[in-house]
Amino acid sequence: MNKLNLLLLLMLPLNIQAQTLTCDNKTVEEAFNLAVKTLYKNTCDSLILAGGTYGGEWVRDVSINSWNAAALLIPKEAAYSLWSVTTEDRTMIGHQYWDHIIWALAAYDYYIINNDRQFLRQAYIASKNTMAAREQDAFDSNYGLFTGPSVFNDGIAGYEEPIYNPQIKDSYVLAHPESKNIMCLSTNCLYFQAYKTLALMAKACGDKCSVNGYEHKAKALKTNIRRNLYDPQANKLYYLIDGHGTLHKYQEGLGHAFAILFGVVNKKEARNLIKKVYIGKYGLPSIYPAFKRFKEHPGRHNQILWPFVGAFWADACHSVGINEPFLKELFCQADMAININNHCFYEVYNENTGKQNGGWQIDHQWESVYDQTWSATGYIRMILQDVLGMRCTLKDITFHPDKALMKEIGFKSLNGLKFRGKEINIGKSCM
Repeated sequence: MNKLNLLLLLMLPLNIQAQTLTCDNKTVEEAFNLAVKTLYKNTCDSLILAGGTYGGEWVRDVSINSWNAAALLIPKEAAYSLWSVTTEDRTMIGHQYWDHIIWALAAYDYYIINNDRQFLRQAYIASKNTMAAREQDAFDSNYGLFTGPSVFNDGIAGYEEPIYNPQIKDSYVLAHPESKNIMCLSTNCLYFQAYKTLALMAKACGDKCSVNGYEHKAKALKTNIRRNLYDPQANKLYYLIDGHGTLHKYQEGLGHAFAILFGVVNKKEARNLIKKVYIGKYGLPSIYPAFKRFKEHPGRHNQILWPFVGAFWADACHSVGINEPFLKELFCQADMAININNHCFYEVYNENTGKQNGGWQIDHQWESVYDQTWSATGYIRMILQDVLGMRCTLKDITFHPDKALMKEIGFKSLNGLKFRGKEINIGKSCM
């Protein structure tokens, strides 16, 4: 695609206006602008909160929000938030053991966007120490995979028996002993990308001796993911292997997105996979099909929509040149936020109605939290990285817009985008 070439005004004073999209599709326009406002609204005392009634202590939320948008739009707050979920000496990543290595991906992205070598040096220490600990405590050498729940599914609603123990009336996944030994698609794809990221960190920090080691581990993990969780004959990816060696053949939305985005499957495989993925009326469900205990009401992590998952899925589809599912997520998420749910990015939605719905957990319906930050930043990601083709390097920022997507939304302008102390306004010249 051609670079935007009409209007890149980099010397305007900051804070004249927030990032503002204008386009013919007013629902998309309102959704993007609401998403930006939601990110700012949920930034308090330099900390990016998860949104609504949530605080800011979750590594995955902080990392995903930084990775999606905050590292660019509010870099000081993104850095503060990333360090807030590490140990006091910044040598280890904190919180839930199975998903916190996602922090390394966000940290490297922050470094690239902001060209902050001091940040990178400390981030590399925290990331490599955390990876070493996870290799010691959570790696199953028999399968060559990392154990633990799937990336964000910390509720037991995301798992079927025997992982879910009906006798245990606790929604937290680790309260169910079988959950610790499972090996999940999304988690292992995340560790695969973390190894590749650590290799890049090591190279940038001058730790040449570690680069080959991380690259070798990445290659081995990819091989083991494909051996255990991918069926090349059926061309399907599967959710997890439980502690008894049983393969749970469910569709994991985030796992599929990560497998494509990170290159666990190649482009041809990805395009064929996309054709077989189940998409509901309003988007990609978290886990499909419904577990037997959720036939009458969707589980919080089963057959229900998490918009940030849909955003990664849309990004994955676009990365291999398939725009139809991307547009479905883009339009459905805008419709849900603006038209169906009264101008609010909620945490979770019903896949059939588009109405906010927190889903069923153990024995009751959960809340779908309002003003959810990663629902909002996921939408920002779709516009900036996919529609406008934004790419950051240590040297600069470029835009390679997808003309077909630009036409679909009737793009006119994006104003007030901040990059390294400058402001970028983008016009319609590429059209």
